[in-house]
Amino acid sequence: MSESALSPARRPLISISIPVLNEAGNIEALYARLVALGERMADRCDLEFVFTDNHSDDDTWAMLTRLAAQDPRVRAMRFSRNFGFQNSILANYLHARGDAIMQIDADLQDPPEMLEQFFALWQQGHHVVYGIRRKRPEGWLLNLIRKCGYWVIDKVSEHPIPRDVGDFRLVDRAVIEAIARFRTANPYLRGMIAGLGFNQTGIPYDRDARTQGESKFNVTRLVRLGLTAVFNHSTVPLRMASFLGIVILVASLIGALYYVVLRLLLPDLPPGFVSIQLMVLFGIGLNAFLLGIIGEYILRIYRVLRSDPIAIVERSLNMQPDDLKL
Repeated sequence: MSESALSPARRPLISISIPVLNEAGNIEALYARLVALGERMADRCDLEFVFTDNHSDDDTWAMLTRLAAQDPRVRAMRFSRNFGFQNSILANYLHARGDAIMQIDADLQDPPEMLEQFFALWQQGHHVVYGIRRKRPEGWLLNLIRKCGYWVIDKVSEHPIPRDVGDFRLVDRAVIEAIARFRTANPYLRGMIAGLGFNQTGIPYDRDARTQGESKFNVTRLVRLGLTAVFNHSTVPLRMASFLGIVILVASLIGALYYVVLRLLLPDLPPGFVSIQLMVLFGIGLNAFLLGIIGEYILRIYRVLRSDPIAIVERSLNMQPDDLKL
């Protein structure tokens, strides 16, 4: 916990970070639960609610505008286009003013009321408190893909990444300041926060079902997020490419030696046209695969050098222009 949160001069401010995209059906229910949570914790901390709207095309922004007009705790930014879920979270982190920031989704699958448990552990000295999903109301295929993905990411990462953990967490101001020092073009915040160290702990919970709207994460986006996690936090693919290259080189030398010896022993051996074509095609395919891995790393270097903004803010609510720092 940061020194500011320990100061007896004031109660700590907790920022609740909520990225939204076409969540008009959930905004009112979410806000009602956040207000009730603020009343229940009024003796322990103050709350602010920081929204990032990833250019929704429904009534999400209009509803946030009404809420911000009646409640100064509601602060919001609307992006000029969809910059992605991870960038939305990062933008919220950079604009939250709290001594600690709690990240939740607008679909209410992660209960905001768990802030009380997160807050208690934060006051005990934990810098990161995250929710560990015991079960989630999804199809067996999606659950299987997630479990396999978490396992692979954890195994190949250069540092341990908790399994069955999403972006439902509370992080201390010291962690946010460390994150702000990175300029990652395509962030994977779960891995980034896990790799920072600090004192981290988790709380098991059961995820609720979505009642309104549609999930923004289909299989394609999950796979894309998983690849981002692997390429951002592991050099295993590069080392695998080198290892495979050595293995294929050794196998090729052994094969060449074998055919030379075979030709000397059996001069009338018919030409191996099919085997040659198969080896050529295999070599081309392997080279394309290895070049693709190298290309993914080069792409990330290029994006960092290009220094694209995290997001571009089109409009904001209850924020001063000087506060916007993307």
